[in-house]
Formats: sequence, structure tokens, C-alpha cells
Amino acid sequence: MEFHMRRRVAPFATLLALAASMSALSPTPRKSPEFTILSPSGKQTLLSSLKGKVVLMEFLWTNCPHCQRASRTIGKLHQELGARGFRPIGVAIGNEITERMLADFVAQSGVTYPMGHSTFAAVDKYLGRSPAERLMLPQIVVIDREGIIRAQSGAMGDPKLEDESYLRSLLETLLR
Repeated sequence: MEFHMRRRVAPFATLLALAASMSALSPTPRKSPEFTILSPSGKQTLLSSLKGKVVLMEFLWTNCPHCQRASRTIGKLHQELGARGFRPIGVAIGNEITERMLADFVAQSGVTYPMGHSTFAAVDKYLGRSPAERLMLPQIVVIDREGIIRAQSGAMGDPKLEDESYLRSLLETLLR
């Protein structure tokens, strides 16, 4: 009897855990908190300095193939929409990001927009997630000209925010 009870409770517990992690995601739209991006040379850029632009931040790992693919898509959109006020930024996540790691990622991905890095703790705080949650990369955040987050990947990622057509449509709407 106890075995059958555990078999029924286990799926329910898994569902509850999934729901809890989904509810922990920060809602959109919301005001973007401040965020500091470190360049490979050590220069700091505050996200708030980009107010007035439509900003897309891609949080990534430098050895992630999905991140490289997303970066190519974002780079293509930057070429097309940059003159209208679109500003993408790549943010490599890790406490030990080196200038060489970023340079290699840029070369492999053909990145044509600014890249920097930040720590896991700072990224978790910005995304509004618990460090205990599983995180799929890339994480993409789209911010309008007034500094409001209009779209954000969930902890498990968001395929539509990596889709060129969907992103183009969203960005064109925000650039109007």
C-alpha cells in the first residue's frame, strides 16, 4: 500500500516543484533593475546608460552552441535594426571569464555587438531567479526605450525569443 501511495505522490510533487520554479520567474512587463556589464578590459557599463534604446541582453556561456546560434541571429538583427535604436549586448556568465574566452566566442559566433561578462550572483539577481533553479541558456531579455522589460526567457529558456521572425517582429514593434 505504501509503495502505491508513493507512486501517486511522486508525480504530484514533481508538478508542484515545476510550478514553484515557474512562479518564481519575474513577471513582464516590469521596470528593468540596474545591471552592470564588465567589458574584457575592465570597463563597467550600466544598463541604465542605454535608456532610450531598445536593448536585448543575451546571457550566455562561451562554450554553449545554442548561445552561439542565438548570437548569430541577434547579430543579423543588429545589422538590420541598429540604426533605428536597437542595441544588443552579450553577457557571458561566470566568475572566471577571461578576455580570451570572450574573444574566442566573438570569433566563433561572428558577434557584431558589444560583449561583456558578469557573475552568476549578479545575473540571478537581475533575472529574479533563485540560484537553486535550473537555468537553460541563452537567457534573453528585451527592454523597451523607457527601461521596461517586455520579454524575458523563462528558467528553461524560450524558443520564440531565439526565433529570428518572432524577435524581428517584437523589436520592430518596440522601435516604432
